[in-house]
Amino acid sequence: MTGGKEAREAVPYPGLLAALMAAIRPEFRGEVIPVDPSDPVFGGPPCQVPGCGRTARVRGICLGHYHRWKHEGCPRVGNFTATTDPALRGHRPLQPCDVPGCGYGRRGEGLCTGHHTAWLLAARPALPAWLDTLPAGPAGGPAAPCLVSYCDLLAEGETPFCLSHGARWRRAGKPDPGEFTAACDDHLPGCERLDFRRLSGQLRLEAQYAVQRRRDEARLRTPPRHVSQFIGALARSGVASVLDWPEQEWREFPPLTGPSASQARALALQARREVENLCYGTGWDVEYPRDTWRLRNLGITAPHAHVYFGGIPQDWLRELAKRHARWQLAGGLSSGEVTGGARAVTRLGVFLDSAGITSPAAVSREVLERFLASLTVLPAARRYKVISRTSTFLQAVRLHGWEETLPAGAMIFREDYPRKPARLPRALAEHIMAQVEDLANLGRCADPAVRLVTVILMRCGLRSGDALKLPREGCIAHDPDGAPYLRYYNHKMKREALVPVDDELETMIGEQQQRVLDRCPDGSCPHLFPALKANANGQRSFPSGTYRNMLYRWLEDCDVRDEHSRPVHLTPHQWRHTLGTRLINRDVPQHVVQKILDHDSAEMTAHYARLSDKTVREHWEKARKVNAEGQPVQVSPDGPLGEVAWAKQRLSRATQALPNGYCELPMVKTCPHANSCLTCPMFVTTAEFLPQHHAQRQQTLQIITAAEANGQARVAEMNRQVVGNLDKIITALEDGGQDGKEEAANAS
Repeated sequence: MTGGKEAREAVPYPGLLAALMAAIRPEFRGEVIPVDPSDPVFGGPPCQVPGCGRTARVRGICLGHYHRWKHEGCPRVGNFTATTDPALRGHRPLQPCDVPGCGYGRRGEGLCTGHHTAWLLAARPALPAWLDTLPAGPAGGPAAPCLVSYCDLLAEGETPFCLSHGARWRRAGKPDPGEFTAACDDHLPGCERLDFRRLSGQLRLEAQYAVQRRRDEARLRTPPRHVSQFIGALARSGVASVLDWPEQEWREFPPLTGPSASQARALALQARREVENLCYGTGWDVEYPRDTWRLRNLGITAPHAHVYFGGIPQDWLRELAKRHARWQLAGGLSSGEVTGGARAVTRLGVFLDSAGITSPAAVSREVLERFLASLTVLPAARRYKVISRTSTFLQAVRLHGWEETLPAGAMIFREDYPRKPARLPRALAEHIMAQVEDLANLGRCADPAVRLVTVILMRCGLRSGDALKLPREGCIAHDPDGAPYLRYYNHKMKREALVPVDDELETMIGEQQQRVLDRCPDGSCPHLFPALKANANGQRSFPSGTYRNMLYRWLEDCDVRDEHSRPVHLTPHQWRHTLGTRLINRDVPQHVVQKILDHDSAEMTAHYARLSDKTVREHWEKARKVNAEGQPVQVSPDGPLGEVAWAKQRLSRATQALPNGYCELPMVKTCPHANSCLTCPMFVTTAEFLPQHHAQRQQTLQIITAAEANGQARVAEMNRQVVGNLDKIITALEDGGQDGKEEAANAS
């Protein structure tokens, strides 16, 4: 650890002192700054003890009454606040001498030191009669008042304090009278102070600037005692500037370690960062040369606040990684992806270093194959991400010409990626949804904001991050008919989207808007769901991690269980899958589901929205099925073979699907009609394959024409049978479709 002498010999920071003098406002320039109890950062709610006037810090009461509450055995807080004395020990008015007009403090028998000595010398006569014989006024003549601001007594002897405060001053080791007086004033009822007198010079200005910045951010409540702990740590460090030590040394400094010093440590780290920004500035010119980018200094507020390049051993690779990261951030890529890409390049750099690769010209395809082989120890999903991000990095280097010596063969192919495991449906079972949608269970969620987020996720299918970032104003839109829609920003697709909602949900959102206005009457909070903590100015939205923790506690309280009577563990994203599956099974067209879920592709919607077996069976039973001869195939769903036929049909669709129909051959048998389904007696098809049948008929006619021209009579004869069967199939299916349309028209 750097010592005080070494720290004071540190190189000065040009221009920093002048920048501090210009940046610190007058209200933060004083040695002792009083704290307004209503201050949103350093203040707090008033103590619940009537008449106290101090700021509540623990259990709704001030620290003085909190210590008294503990000394009395921790009774019920309500009873304690109603019966306790609002005045604290050491702050009650001190009683003067009983002699009329004497302003000295009492020493004994209600008398000051001078009058008490005179009474003893008079052989202790009866006090009432003796007091009547004394002249009014202080013993020994006029004196100066006690230096403590709230004391009305006169100073005694050679001290500038009254009898009681003089005794306290001597017990404290006779400190400087001004410091002692300030310490007494700090404990005045309703008065807390930020005392910077332990610091001097530039270090005091840096501490004042850090406190000013904490106040301007108005995000974290910071009791003055934590500021005092921070100031004390600075005074004990012996540094001339907070920049003399790196952040890690401030983290490890003993006065700032431990959970009780967490806020003081955070304030010290903030002080160093703020002073560093003031000294050197912010922006790309400052951040780019660093091995750790602080995204907030680039105007990017995101959960991933740093991008690390320090683990890349090679200078040339580190420079390429920085250019790639800057290009990604400029293109609007999320900070999470950028930090992930930097980690992947770091892994590549560590491997190249271990393999003795010292230049980009030596990064061949063979080297990349060895790198890919080293990734086999990772789980498949993580290995896929590392390979994908490394491939993106190499492609960008080649695309922009950042490194001309990189070999052309240094690239990753699609075949290098591990095969992704099948993505199973994640929709929740209906009996689980019945439990979480139960009104009684929803009522058990104590926080109305968390309850509303849960309802929005279940009914609208939003991603949890999008729901938690809903704006307070403008989140409800109406169409010309007055129907309500939820307006939100799709952060994944980077666009606004709308999803229809019902009147009940619109009412619930209106109630939440009113709760936010009650919390921030000035309307400064822009979020429908503001964070509960570390959000004094209301500018932070509800964190996803906090919502998940509260959701899991709610599921545990409701005792939600699966079909095996085990406690359910679900993720908020599963409600999105569940909504898609529900809509598909209610015969909502897939393109409509795609619009509701705001997907770019139908493939993504198909993954989210899976048909249940029951829905597929109903459609299968209604479909008109014909065989290769064009003859109808009928199986009664209510007959004894209905379930068996359905099981066989489901297996065929899953494992033996043909491009133009289905095979009814049992799975245990071998097909004797390879590639000849249109002449196979086990072939079954429906009207959904009519486009394929028409296309195949046209192709078969072309084959017959070519065979006849070449004298291949056998080939022409075989394909004529296929054309004949296709004609029968097309005629049967089209007639069936027309009959169905006419029946539907007659029914309507």
